[in-house]
Amino acid sequence: MAGQGGVSYSYWDGIIPPDCQSNEDILRVNVDLHWEIAKEPLNYGVDCLRNCGIGPGMAFANAILNKDPNFGVIGLVPCSVSGKGIRYWSRGNIPYDQLVKKVNFSLKDGGQLRGLLWFHGESDTRTKFDATRYKPKFQKFIQNLRTDLNFPHLPLLMVILHVPSPWFKGKFVDIVRQAQIDVELPNAVKVDANGLPLNPDGIHLTTAAQIRLANMLADAFLSSNFTAPTKTEYHMI
Repeated sequence: MAGQGGVSYSYWDGIIPPDCQSNEDILRVNVDLHWEIAKEPLNYGVDCLRNCGIGPGMAFANAILNKDPNFGVIGLVPCSVSGKGIRYWSRGNIPYDQLVKKVNFSLKDGGQLRGLLWFHGESDTRTKFDATRYKPKFQKFIQNLRTDLNFPHLPLLMVILHVPSPWFKGKFVDIVRQAQIDVELPNAVKVDANGLPLNPDGIHLTTAAQIRLANMLADAFLSSNFTAPTKTEYHMI
């Protein structure tokens, strides 16, 4: 989710396509728990383990507003942490606890939580032990999150992991992909990233691929049967 579009040899090219431009109706929660106009790279300051580039978040928000001009203000709450397998997204671990903290902050002034965008899994493809445990750990993560946010039907938009280039060290991609396909959770929709263009690293999606994925997610979101909120002041994704 953090995005490596436009990143090569740990440097981002700084190119921001029109689909990813800032908009006064698209906000983000920053690391200091303040609202600000969202801009690329969306995950800047959130994940210090990797150099950030273009991800699907900004393009997703722009696509929503383009497809539904009356949608309202979108508040993005970036929480992605690179290199952290699904075992880190559990109660008591920093990524999970920070996610809950930031979402609760985003709702303080009457915002409406509209869903969770989830694009994850490469780290769990490196060992069979982690790969075979992805499904139960992920389902437990979502169940815990829905409980801790007091939102039992929190909408989930889940990306099925793409197959990286052959030289990628993750030998168990197929197991993780199948685990994600087999996830059984209510109020959830999935899109498949397989076949989208990859960066030269053979792992991460290109900028163009991130934009394509963002539009797939936007279409899935707008065509879903997710329950609509009762207010329209802010929409937290």
